[in-house]
Amino acid sequence: MDLWDRLCEEKLPLLLYGMGDGADKIIKVLESRNIKLSGVFASDGFVRDKTFHGFKLMPFSEAEKKFGSFVALQAFGTSRKDVLENIKRISERQGLYVPDVPVAGEDLFDSAFAKKNMDKLRFVYGALEAEADRYSFESVIRYKLSGLPAYLFRSAVDEEYAYRLLEAESFKICVDCGAFTGDTAAEIIKLSKGLETLYAIEPDVRSFTKLKAFSEGKEQIVPINAAVYSDEGELNFSAKGSRGSRGGDGKACVKAVTVDGILDGRRADFLKFDVEGMEEAAIEGAKQTIKKYKPKMLVSCYHRSEDMFSLPIKVLNIRSDYKLHFFHPEYLPAWDSAFIFE
Repeated sequence: MDLWDRLCEEKLPLLLYGMGDGADKIIKVLESRNIKLSGVFASDGFVRDKTFHGFKLMPFSEAEKKFGSFVALQAFGTSRKDVLENIKRISERQGLYVPDVPVAGEDLFDSAFAKKNMDKLRFVYGALEAEADRYSFESVIRYKLSGLPAYLFRSAVDEEYAYRLLEAESFKICVDCGAFTGDTAAEIIKLSKGLETLYAIEPDVRSFTKLKAFSEGKEQIVPINAAVYSDEGELNFSAKGSRGSRGGDGKACVKAVTVDGILDGRRADFLKFDVEGMEEAAIEGAKQTIKKYKPKMLVSCYHRSEDMFSLPIKVLNIRSDYKLHFFHPEYLPAWDSAFIFE
């Protein structure tokens, strides 16, 4: 029984914890399955005079007074230690789930989806290099099906683990696809003393403005205001000034580039793909670089439900000699989960 089947049978009131895009997606799934929602709350101290989908936002303490026992559905993403601790406190007092709804695409990672794609999931599980990778991968799958945050807490690792595994100190030529405001670039500069060039590609204008400011005085960084895709040209784009900006939808147009086009036959040591659901297309646009140079790669796999198998399968079809790893940091829901190719 997956989370959504369990919620269909739940007798206690269901309350959303938080608002925003994630909450909209959760409500859409609940409505499609005729699951009743009873209210919306936020942590004490974060409540304003707001309504959401017809519900007045209430503090957690008021929700307890009004409903007594209830089931909370976390509807936002966070990696902040203080917020995670507060979530743990709430879960000790009330039932709490963190529904996995895709950032992009329509497929929900429920039991039917898992059954349909079980052969692909098993292939990826078997291709993972180490027991720790398989443990993390299985934990995230179990979380996606159950909505239980314990699966994520028990197997989370520090993000620095990825850069240690990739031996980032050896990087000379890097391409950061989905550079945001320069967070990955800052990490690479700190770790790689021999860095020569880092192409930092970011389509969102507001994020790119911050990226460009961050790049000033850092000669290694080449900021590029574009979306990374399978072909060069233009791409429809939804600009939000945040990590949620993505290509493929929205009314704005943005320049589209490929990794192969930027490098123009030159070598790369490291490619990072975190492009809000366009990872498969971006990898296609890096096919020649991957095939010729086998750069180490960090590929985000949390935007689309199929990312958990489609992305590693695509890369391994280009070069089958990669060592495959999987990790996710302490984040609810399973955002920032990624495959590492070395």
